[in-house]
Amino acid sequence: MHSAQHFDVLIVGAGLSGIGAAVHLQRQSPGRSFAILEGRDNVGGTWDLFRYPGIRSDSDMYTLGFEFKPWTQDRSIASGSSILDYLWDTVGEHDLKRCLKLGHKVVRADWSSESATWNLQVEHLGETLRFTCNFLFMCSGYYNYRKGYCPEFPGRDQFRGEVIHPQHWPEDLDYRNKRVVVIGSGATAVTLIPNLAESAAKVTMLQRSPSYLAVDSAVDRTALRLRRVLGSRMAYKVIRLRNTMRQQSTYRSAQKDPEKFKAGLFAAVRAAVGQEYLDKHFTPTYQPWDQRVCLIPNGDMFQAIASGKADVATAHIETFTETGIRLDSGEELPADIIVTATGLELVTLGEVDFTVGGDAVDFSRTWTYKGLAYSGVPNLASVFGYVNTSWTVRAELVAKFVCRVLNHMESTGASTVTPRLRPEDRRMRRGPFVEGFSSGYFQRANGVLPGQGDRSPWINPQNHRATKRLLTGRVDDGVLKFESH
Repeated sequence: MHSAQHFDVLIVGAGLSGIGAAVHLQRQSPGRSFAILEGRDNVGGTWDLFRYPGIRSDSDMYTLGFEFKPWTQDRSIASGSSILDYLWDTVGEHDLKRCLKLGHKVVRADWSSESATWNLQVEHLGETLRFTCNFLFMCSGYYNYRKGYCPEFPGRDQFRGEVIHPQHWPEDLDYRNKRVVVIGSGATAVTLIPNLAESAAKVTMLQRSPSYLAVDSAVDRTALRLRRVLGSRMAYKVIRLRNTMRQQSTYRSAQKDPEKFKAGLFAAVRAAVGQEYLDKHFTPTYQPWDQRVCLIPNGDMFQAIASGKADVATAHIETFTETGIRLDSGEELPADIIVTATGLELVTLGEVDFTVGGDAVDFSRTWTYKGLAYSGVPNLASVFGYVNTSWTVRAELVAKFVCRVLNHMESTGASTVTPRLRPEDRRMRRGPFVEGFSSGYFQRANGVLPGQGDRSPWINPQNHRATKRLLTGRVDDGVLKFESH
């Protein structure tokens, strides 16, 4: 094993969170040595991993983009490739290429109390490298990059066509003039269907139950007008603030008066595909924002349905057959290709094995500190964004908070910072990491994610105002323990 390379801060992950964290570190906590370790051979994270047809953002780029770098393209709902270009532009503008280490996959992180450092094992080109750092900032996302979630389907082995998971889309897959069944009703499914329908013979969305769908324009005309009047930078600030507040207001409205919120969504669906389709296929049984609301930009999926190129089946699968899928109703959906858009497999901190003082860390037994750190685990922070607002809005608040923690450590001579339960916290009610969110991928992950308590700062609010208040308060709050070794 090679001798260790040491940095003040190591950022793990070069997606939106990691690149943004690096820029904030440069700006707000300068003078520290740092590197970005990325397991893939490209930046982008999600936007490099997913290669399926039509891959795009599911929220607007005025909020999914960085606060310090205006989004200047006309389309606010952006393609995966344009997001990658945006990220590489950011790398170039902030001279991050020199500290970017692609193809470096972190597999293990061991905390040494004696040296007050993290010791990382990193795989690179078949070798195991060592890195050490004083502070570890995990920006590696929240789902398994090796595989997506796919339930066991009866009879799968007898299907003679191809079965594809969107997370592993083959570059050479030819679906022209083919019959395609897409299993799922979430963001991936509703993105795939109109794009596949352009050249497939027929695309069927097969769902066990419907999702809420919202029709909106892929181009924000107000933003374009403001850009002409105010210029790109000022217009971006205004639109970013407006859209963030609008997202939060929409969420609050859905919680306060779900029937009114549903009525607006249903009216758009009814106008696109009619009452019968709405009743049969697009009326969920749960309340809005118990799961994410899926965006249909420019109504593209509904246009594919109206044209006859796509349709929807709402039923349970009895079995795969040689030539398709037989439903519990007895109906058979013929298929040449089956796409299992069945969701993500959540993991904690990029599946890295962590130890503290030689003991393995079980994050499911820890408490989350402000949704970014873990009780009893020193010199470690991670990014988890919002589920009801653009991810990056919260990611940047987290990055700024981490910079303030680092600055406080420097000014006080502290070598470690650790969230520790106070005596009054030890009997807290324990709740899930994200409360009030029933999506399957979160329910399946309850055994791996930390819990949140019933009092600040052991909480992970999904309300922007509350989060901003939480992450702009004092860092020496009596819960973060700053110590010198």
